[in-house]
Amino acid sequence: MLLKKKYIIAVTTILFLLCFSYFTEMQAQCPMCKMSAESNLKNGGTAGAGLNNGILFMLATPYILVGLIGFIWWRNRKKQSEEEQSAAEY
Repeated sequence: MLLKKKYIIAVTTILFLLCFSYFTEMQAQCPMCKMSAESNLKNGGTAGAGLNNGILFMLATPYILVGLIGFIWWRNRKKQSEEEQSAAEY
């Protein structure tokens, strides 16, 4: 049990560090995208709507992943508690 807990902490730490290792590259693109979208909209283009959809997609992805991980964790904990209860009955 202790080894499993240490493994989970190590994997979580590694994933956390990997997620934030590319943060500066993403942040550098925001002013360029904003200027491009503003100039496109001023010239009568529709690229701003596509950019907004892309932003919403990127915003929703982490919430979906966290929800999926939470659901899998809940389902496994529920199975584990049911197995413990059935083992206690015998």
